[in-house]
Amino acid sequence: MVKIGSSSLTTAAGGLDADRVDALVDVLAKHQDKEIVLVSSGAIAAGLAPLGLERRPRDLARQQAAASVGQGLLVARYTASFARYGRRVGQVLLTSDDTSRRAHYRNAYRTLDQLLAMGAVPIVNENDTVATDEIRFGDNDRLAALVAHLVRADLLILLSDVDGLYDGDPSLPGTSRIAEVRGPEDLEGVSIGSAGKSGVGTGGMVTKVEAARIAAAAGTPVVLTSAVHAADALAGAPTGTHFLRTGRRSADRLLWLAHASTPQGALVLDDGAVQAVVDRHSSLLPAGIASVEGEFSAGDPVELRDGGGRAVARGLVNFDAREIPRLMGRSTRDLARELGPAYEREVVHRDDLVLLHH
Repeated sequence: MVKIGSSSLTTAAGGLDADRVDALVDVLAKHQDKEIVLVSSGAIAAGLAPLGLERRPRDLARQQAAASVGQGLLVARYTASFARYGRRVGQVLLTSDDTSRRAHYRNAYRTLDQLLAMGAVPIVNENDTVATDEIRFGDNDRLAALVAHLVRADLLILLSDVDGLYDGDPSLPGTSRIAEVRGPEDLEGVSIGSAGKSGVGTGGMVTKVEAARIAAAAGTPVVLTSAVHAADALAGAPTGTHFLRTGRRSADRLLWLAHASTPQGALVLDDGAVQAVVDRHSSLLPAGIASVEGEFSAGDPVELRDGGGRAVARGLVNFDAREIPRLMGRSTRDLARELGPAYEREVVHRDDLVLLHH
């Protein structure tokens, strides 16, 4: 799994740099023995010049317009570049909504799996043209971590314009690159900078480290390095910063539920229900709900909060918001007797629930 940022693909003026794209493809195409999925930023940056925009717009509507123009240019560039090696590419555009809902999640997996089976290189990007603030991943680093989990990648390589994580500002003397991160304790006291100087990306080192943390905790090791060292990273040579896996692979969708879904509302639980959900990993039953907040439909992600308002879990709810008030505080047996067998079920099933660790 390889992710490349906008700043590594564009010219100083903001357009796509064909030479940089070709250089990346030269490296990727040499590894015929590996199945590679590429998460590529650059759609908005590629659309700036054709639309006469001097810099990345701040408003969502113009970002979407730039992405619409630029995504076609980006994929056309990759298609032509990979064609030099007789390789085909396939475009896969995702929103976070596609990846937290069960049916959408399975569809995304099937598409990627089939593209790889047919020898094509999937080019994945956030669907910026339609993604609203509510359904955005926010950056392609996090998207890459989640897609790496989706395709069960053996390694996630995050490429940017910096050759790794440093223990301070890399431009200052006396700072050094951190070669290996075994766990969160290795990052204590490390100052991590935000978005880069190029102004065409949305990420920066903060999002890369967060993405590496998500992937490593879900069982996928990560190499963070610069695009010029991509060949070393793919060959397994020491380069950049290596994040060792810190956890095992979890049930697929739960990672998406924790990191990609946007809660549409909240259920406030009584103390007994908090204990049941958090300590005993039980499903949430109607009897444990104290109040309901927001407008949501059955199947939407919601937050589960304790009496103090702290989010303790996130899950997919089985009822609409307007149905829940008449269920609250009552046993499923009573509800089934009064309202029918459809009400003898959990409000959030434990298989659709993920704890949020603070």
